[in-house]
Amino acid sequence: MKSMKTIFGVLAAASLLFSVNAFAQENGNRDENGNVVRGPYETNAFGDNWFVGAGIGLNSGINTGNGGTIDWIIYPGLGLDLNVGKWITPEYGLRLDYHGLNNAKFSDWQHYVGLDVLFDLSTLFDGYQETRNWSFVAYPSAGWGYYTGGGNMWLLGAGAYAKKYAFFGNENLDMIIDLRGWVAPNSEISWASDSKPSKGLASIDLFYKLGKHFSFPISLTWGVAYKFGKQGFQRHSSVVPAIIPVPFTTEQYEDLSGKVAELEKENAELKDKIAALENEVAPLRQLVNGQTYLYDNGTFTAVDAAAGAPVTLYFDCGSATLSAREKAHFEYFTKNVVNENTKLSVNGYADKQTGSAKRNQQLSEQRVKTVVDLLKKAGAAEENIESAAHGATVQPFDSAAKNRVVTIEVK
Repeated sequence: MKSMKTIFGVLAAASLLFSVNAFAQENGNRDENGNVVRGPYETNAFGDNWFVGAGIGLNSGINTGNGGTIDWIIYPGLGLDLNVGKWITPEYGLRLDYHGLNNAKFSDWQHYVGLDVLFDLSTLFDGYQETRNWSFVAYPSAGWGYYTGGGNMWLLGAGAYAKKYAFFGNENLDMIIDLRGWVAPNSEISWASDSKPSKGLASIDLFYKLGKHFSFPISLTWGVAYKFGKQGFQRHSSVVPAIIPVPFTTEQYEDLSGKVAELEKENAELKDKIAALENEVAPLRQLVNGQTYLYDNGTFTAVDAAAGAPVTLYFDCGSATLSAREKAHFEYFTKNVVNENTKLSVNGYADKQTGSAKRNQQLSEQRVKTVVDLLKKAGAAEENIESAAHGATVQPFDSAAKNRVVTIEVK
């Protein structure tokens, strides 16, 4: 009786472990609406998602007793599992396994070979997750067996196991805690020779006969499964559905149509303005650097700068330095007229109202030198420049301010 309590305690602990760990998973396999994300999955090649396993544990069973009576006492013994299997989809797989049970009550050794159809309940209910820590698998089983002194027998069974992924940190190694039970005949069935234990319902009579001719071995094992071949399942790329816009109302459509018409009209007017500006600036594209033009009523006419009046550059009283404004005049002149072949005449003056004759002569010479140096920097050849400083002996203009001047004339 003590052994029976021990076995029931182990089975209860295993069941509790299954129920706690089966669904203690990451909840990362959901879409934005909280629904479980499922396949379809890419094709699982023949060499993918295989595993081999081995386990050891306890076994026991329920058997008929001596003299044709039913003996429901549980007898513990040693259990051994060896298996090889393959997951065909994340939810379904197959496992071929061998079970060796050593139990002195039934026989010295019982040997079973069966095929299990695996159902991964964690994936079925919660969707496929590669990062899952625990998984709960249930399976029906069918096969053939042999036990010492009893010959061959067929068997049917069912079981469930809890699977801990990445055992000891190894991605290819899983821990398996497997609980299974079978139904197996233990004698030749002769329904006619069986008598009822007592008068009663037909179901009680059937239960008595089943118990008299069948045994019910149970095993609980702990082991590992090694995975080989390519592991995991890849989902097909999802197709993003086309977004169908909500139709416009009539008012919205008419409002947008009016705005489009206004923009098209404005665009046409801008095109006309651009065309007019293109026509206006077209002659400018024909200008040649170094040539002076006169513009009159849309027409540009080239003129000879040499035929114009001398260029005048005015200086402040007592100064031989050009102001910024006079430098701008000078640069405009040299840019449009002066080159290395231009012949120039430069004359410098000072006003007689201020300073001595000697000072005025020196000042006019300094002013001429300033202008000649600038002309040479602007590209004029020194041999083409004639220069003279007149001091205050010549007054070309009628006021003192105007006579503080240097003139440049193209010859």
